[in-house]
Amino acid sequence: MSYIEDLGAKAQKAKQSLAIASTKQKNDALIAAAKALLKKAEYITEGNRIDLDAAEKNGMPKIMLDRLLLTDARIEGMSNGMLSVAKLTDPIGVIESGSVRPNGMRITKVRVPIGVIGIIYESRPNVTADAAALCLKTGNAVILKGGKEAYNSNKRIREVIRSAIETVGLPADCVQFVDNTSREVTTELMKCSKYLDLLIPRGGAGLIKAVTQNATVPVIETGTGNCHVYADATADIEMAVNIIDNGKTQRPSVCNAIESLLVHKDIAEKLLPAVKKRLDEHNVEIRGCEETRRILGECVVPATDEDYATEFLDYIISVKVVSDVDEAIAHINKYSTGHSECIVTDNLTNAEKFKKEIDSACVYVNCSTRFTDGEEFGFGAEIGISTQKIHARGPMGLMELTSSKYLIDGNGQIR
Repeated sequence: MSYIEDLGAKAQKAKQSLAIASTKQKNDALIAAAKALLKKAEYITEGNRIDLDAAEKNGMPKIMLDRLLLTDARIEGMSNGMLSVAKLTDPIGVIESGSVRPNGMRITKVRVPIGVIGIIYESRPNVTADAAALCLKTGNAVILKGGKEAYNSNKRIREVIRSAIETVGLPADCVQFVDNTSREVTTELMKCSKYLDLLIPRGGAGLIKAVTQNATVPVIETGTGNCHVYADATADIEMAVNIIDNGKTQRPSVCNAIESLLVHKDIAEKLLPAVKKRLDEHNVEIRGCEETRRILGECVVPATDEDYATEFLDYIISVKVVSDVDEAIAHINKYSTGHSECIVTDNLTNAEKFKKEIDSACVYVNCSTRFTDGEEFGFGAEIGISTQKIHARGPMGLMELTSSKYLIDGNGQIR
């Protein structure tokens, strides 16, 4: 039996105990893990410092170091996330529908765990806690494969959570971590259909492409976010500037940050200088169309089709002046990755048109795309943000980690 098969076999065994665990027992495990994270914060940050030192030596960009960094405040956030999940309604066993057939059979549709879930992710060690919490609550065993750049951070978080789970009588193997960081082991995990019921990649475009091209396990794609803001002709200038600034600069390395700005030609002369003034405070590089360059000058880098299609995850933004809402919608639907898009407008007709015709998981009117987040949506945490249309779309919380089955009760009916 290979290393991955061994993990899979342990997960299959653990899921049986987890699937029949009471809501109280699962919540007790989450509360115990949340407390343990705070108690062991120094131990975790020591491991994180090892990862940060190695990343700095290897030349990791500053903006990506921020994704890797664990502070006491971020560990407290991880702990609070687990406590939030414990407070959420348990979806397992919920009756979705039911009927009695003419022959007297009673058919009931109920929510059940998916089974064993594999998650491959990069950089952000908080994903370890979020994923463990959501899988525990939904009765799923989970095998976590973090990036090598966060190896020590993830390993210590994993150790803390597994020990806490055991204190309430659940098997530690409900949560497992792939310690081997080789590409061969990662590929084997993608093909471990004998033990895995679902695989979720969470990271950049390269990771997601590798998983979707190599996996034989069912996959839910998450993460890649070429997100847009369109400032319509009737947009409030101050509101638009605030939304654009927040979407681009508050945390540019995350998937719900905006990468591209579209501006209606009627307000471009007024809005673009105001946007540039705000973005200059963060040294944001602007790559724009000819009209953008005419208005703002040669400080604007000429934009290419590749720029409009790029998830920069950096202090860079592409800009285009458009003639109307239809051109904006066509541009977004051409270049978007289907994540999050926003229109800033006072025109109700255009707002409704935008919501109806934009083909993305989350469509905003007059508010920042940075709200595309499980916690912000009231899910407690998220396993990722799906850009697919089957089974799950948008921030994935508890319900998206469940399946359903039919229970049929009869008294001797035959067909």
